[in-house]
Amino acid sequence: MAQTKSSNKIKLFNSFVLLQYVPRILPIYLSWKKLIRSNEKIEKTIWFKAALNFFLYLLAGHVLGAFWYFFSTQRMTACWHKYCERHTGCVQSSFNCDLNEGNHTFLNNVCRINKPDAKLFDFGIFLEALQSGVLESTDFPQKLFYCFWWGLQNLSSLGQNLHTSNYIWENCFSLSVCILGLLLFLYFLGNLQMYMQLETSRSEEVRMKMKSKKRTKQKEQIELWISKHHLPSEMRKPIIDDMNQRFKEDEDVYLESLLPNLPGELQNNVKEHIGLKRLKTVEVLRGMEEQMLRTMCHSLKPMFHSEHSYIIRERDPIDAIFFITDGIAWTYTNTTSTNNGEEGTVLTQAERLVEGEYFGEELLEWVQKSTASRNNRSKLPVSSRTLKAHTKVEVFALMAQDLKQILHSKLSSLGPEKLPSAAASVVQRIWRCKHPKTEDSVGGSTKLQNNAVVKSKKAASILLPPCYRLTTNP
Repeated sequence: MAQTKSSNKIKLFNSFVLLQYVPRILPIYLSWKKLIRSNEKIEKTIWFKAALNFFLYLLAGHVLGAFWYFFSTQRMTACWHKYCERHTGCVQSSFNCDLNEGNHTFLNNVCRINKPDAKLFDFGIFLEALQSGVLESTDFPQKLFYCFWWGLQNLSSLGQNLHTSNYIWENCFSLSVCILGLLLFLYFLGNLQMYMQLETSRSEEVRMKMKSKKRTKQKEQIELWISKHHLPSEMRKPIIDDMNQRFKEDEDVYLESLLPNLPGELQNNVKEHIGLKRLKTVEVLRGMEEQMLRTMCHSLKPMFHSEHSYIIRERDPIDAIFFITDGIAWTYTNTTSTNNGEEGTVLTQAERLVEGEYFGEELLEWVQKSTASRNNRSKLPVSSRTLKAHTKVEVFALMAQDLKQILHSKLSSLGPEKLPSAAASVVQRIWRCKHPKTEDSVGGSTKLQNNAVVKSKKAASILLPPCYRLTTNP
């Protein structure tokens, strides 16, 4: 009877715990849901949704644990009532805490939990609660966390570890554990998919913003380049249209590759606009036919060099004439000096090259003087100076091979009767560049001119292609 009175007290205490516990949890959940609905901006954030999913798991674990605790007391009282009906002298009304009638000691044998007998009474999933002692305990935190652990554990495993009896309501409760766990898991998967989609959307949004920013910068650079070179509207519009079309095709348009990727005719027109006036500044090319200069313009190649980078070093083969179209470069040479028997390198005074100036005139002289024989085609002059970028430098390079091919093509198109005089004229032009007028006497000047004519005739025989060379005695 003492056990019965104690159990009745436990039953009332557990009912009180359940009634006090659930109402405190539900308002928290409802207020949270209200907050979610009222704040759509927060609802769209990943961390808030992850916290909500975690909270639902905790809430479900608490509720299931509380019901498991409550149903455990119900199963114990069910066992008492079952055997009390079969035993003479047992009064069922005495299970109330205020009554003390009848003999109930036999219940300790038939409703035992230390050595349970499923044939007498199967407590199923509630046996663990009865054996743990949480029902008799008056320590509320112990009850709370133990039941919460049971609920969360079986919710996470979808109730796979539950061993039920054949009691229908116990099986219904176990099914609810499994279904609720499955729903929360599906909700988690749905949120996970939403998180991934949101992250993908955000990544795509960031990528598009970066891409838009990149395209805007590329467009500004190209428009600045067009403005800097004063391209007319008939060239400006096709370039902008070509750039926009490539943007639509999801291609990047870099300034370094703008000109080579333009249509052939437009590319040649732009090169002529930029390069023709610069070719005319070269002393050796002055007086040359404009059509030939235009042909040279078509072979110009734009190049970009970063600041403090070497464009060409002293004693390196010089394979191009570099026309500076933007930026500042320095050209200098190193000399070797001896001090107390030790050799050292001394940097001579540097010369500043800016837009409109060029470097590599000796290459043009070398090409015009070089023979057309196959053995000399692979030879190049050596640069006597170093050319180094001071700022970011844009140059248009006329390559040696292109220049040589243009000159030889021009000379080959002339007839044999015009070729010697044309070649002599070219060599005389080179000689005049290297020997400017002096204040010598008239006789000395005449002598120099006569020597130039003789040298030009000798050089003309070298300059001619093999099929047109003349064998003349000086």
